Amino acid sequence: MTNQWFEQLVERTDTHSLKWNRYKNKDVIPLWVADSEFKSPTEIQAALAKRVQHGIFGYHNPYHDEDATEAVVNWLDRRFNWKIESKWLVWTPGVVPAFNVMLRAFCQKGDGVIVQTPNYPPILNAANHHSLETLSVGTVWSNGRWQLDFEELERQAAKPNAKVFLLCNPMNPCGSVYTEKELEKIEAICLRNGVYLCSDEIHADLILEPSQPHFPAGRLSEIGSQAVTLMAASKTFNIAGFGVSFAIIKDPKIRAQFKQAADGICPSANNLGVIATKTAFSQCEPWYLAQLDYLRANQQYLNKAINEIPGLEYKPQAATYLAWINAEGLNVADVQKTFEEAGVGPSPGKDFGWPNYVRINFACPRSMLESAIERLQQFLPKPR
Repeated sequence: MTNQWFEQLVERTDTHSLKWNRYKNKDVIPLWVADSEFKSPTEIQAALAKRVQHGIFGYHNPYHDEDATEAVVNWLDRRFNWKIESKWLVWTPGVVPAFNVMLRAFCQKGDGVIVQTPNYPPILNAANHHSLETLSVGTVWSNGRWQLDFEELERQAAKPNAKVFLLCNPMNPCGSVYTEKELEKIEAICLRNGVYLCSDEIHADLILEPSQPHFPAGRLSEIGSQAVTLMAASKTFNIAGFGVSFAIIKDPKIRAQFKQAADGICPSANNLGVIATKTAFSQCEPWYLAQLDYLRANQQYLNKAINEIPGLEYKPQAATYLAWINAEGLNVADVQKTFEEAGVGPSPGKDFGWPNYVRINFACPRSMLESAIERLQQFLPKPR
């Protein structure tokens, strides 16, 4: 696999792309929502084409696809040294529906949901959909990386109504990867206060710093058996549009309660998405490793380029293809509007809880990043 695959500029404006439609007919480079500009591997394209050629697309049961389950089991073993049993796997139609099912399953009206700030907007807003209270925990900069404020976590978890901690690991948007020791702290706090742990690990395969490997919540020695770990191939292999993910839940009672809460609300995992996931995990590792190398190079380029622009600061972290950029130095009233007026469309920091930041998706050809940087250099206001 060569860089040529990742350097392709693929026209997406006529595909009803959420990412590209936001700035339809505007001269703005879309670098916001977390899907990439890379074509999925040829093996996934071929597997989907073969299924489409069959011509019948009726109801299906993902649990009957034993090869798909085996592909997930083997991937988790290879990538994370996590040995799971196939019965622990629960297919879900996306990570967002899955963590909302978690709240439906284990919370009552008025219960509290612990979430880190800044965070992925659907996690920040999840409690509001279920008449629950959001218990926010901050993020601090320490020892060269973004970290959870553990003192605040202790306080929030001790509240009588605290019921679930919706963890995001690796962090979105910050990009930090929780260490095993940090997860053990979370484990102890949750167990001490009777808080369920639900971990969104959709970016787990996108580790750019090999010295900081990902450690799944389900591998924790004590709470791991009851933790609900949410994963997907969607971000890594650019198949998010199929709406397929999976939960790993070891405890049979918690697994049954989770499934029951999804009944009548969540549809079965999409057939084509299950095929894409199976193919990704069983046939596409060379493509995956090449993509990681390309993303590392993009991150290095962005680090240098962003930090040379007056008013901006970027501190690269260990994971994801998302750059969390501090624009406070621009001294503008609306950071998002300022970027868009310069012709670049990031994710608004205010949606994640920190309005002076923006999130830039660098899973794209280098030429797109270079064009974006040129616009920012030329059109962003100079700090006074």
